[in-house]
Amino acid sequence: MSDELVVDPRTSAPISFEPSFLDRSGWVMPLLLGGALLLAMLLSLCLGAYPLPFLKAAQIVGHLALPWVLPENPPWTVEELIVVQVIRLPRVLLATFAGLALGLAGAALQGMMRNPLVGPDLVGVSSGAAFGGVLAMLVGWTFFGMVGMAFAMGLLAMACTFGLSHLVRGGVQTMALILAGVFVGAFFTALVGIVQYVADNVQLPGIVYWLLGSFVGADKGKVALIAVPVFLSGSILMLLRWRLNVLSLSDLDAQSLGVNVRRLRWLIIALVSLLIAGQVAVSGIVGWIGLVVPHVARMLVGPDHRRVLPASALVGALFSLGLDNIARSVAQQEIPVGILSALFGTPMIAVLFWKTQGKGWNRE
Repeated sequence: MSDELVVDPRTSAPISFEPSFLDRSGWVMPLLLGGALLLAMLLSLCLGAYPLPFLKAAQIVGHLALPWVLPENPPWTVEELIVVQVIRLPRVLLATFAGLALGLAGAALQGMMRNPLVGPDLVGVSSGAAFGGVLAMLVGWTFFGMVGMAFAMGLLAMACTFGLSHLVRGGVQTMALILAGVFVGAFFTALVGIVQYVADNVQLPGIVYWLLGSFVGADKGKVALIAVPVFLSGSILMLLRWRLNVLSLSDLDAQSLGVNVRRLRWLIIALVSLLIAGQVAVSGIVGWIGLVVPHVARMLVGPDHRRVLPASALVGALFSLGLDNIARSVAQQEIPVGILSALFGTPMIAVLFWKTQGKGWNRE
């Protein structure tokens, strides 16, 4: 699909996807968000029980990125290099990739379903992926097996949600979809409870803590595990972002503009399931980010999905990284990130929902 204007078949008038007043040029805000994310990642490397100066952390990162450029007398100690390279950098990257995945998944789902109250949590995909993850942990599978099982169960949960919604209302509609997601999510949550019940005393504590959501134990393997689905699914979603603009019309209008709605919707479901599977496998359930950040992105860059998707990914990464910094800084015993995401995300989405009523998002 080219960057031509989309014409509404009902009125023959071009549909405007103008950026918001905060970003009249269209790409200023995503570039600013990208710079803010890089700065936040560097600042996160300085936080912890062993604080580091910002300049020294930046020098170490520069050395790790360009290892052949090594000063004769490095300004850092071996301990500082180990803290950044082994402990903090993998965790910062893991939190960043998790936020990217959640932001992209939330924006894609909301655009596909024309509903700002849809998120990975509310359509059952997170619960399905969680069931796949705990099932893989129960049988002792590797991380790659966990991703595969989480993807399969997340995809199954999304299929069940869409199928149930279609049976109830004959199509993908707002209230039926949310109710179907609640039913499917509750069913897979019950299956997670069964796995916890049959797990032994050695497996159960790890499963419970993993379900709360945390970036503890980050390493290169986990970073690589989530980076692959983020780059793969994220790249395809970016290529589809113009079609998401067309899909924000009704199904009939999108089909009249040459879009195979059914095939496109199932492709997006598979991509979102892969994103959530990768995130759930490495950090457990981190809810609300995928629901909240697309709202913030639309406030910053407008409704055009060519800008909403990258902005949502960046805002999601910033939000996830900020929550992780709070989790490992405010208390001696680390707070699970999943608890903080619900604590901050719930009031945020309540306020945003109140402000967006009557602005076109509440249509069937």
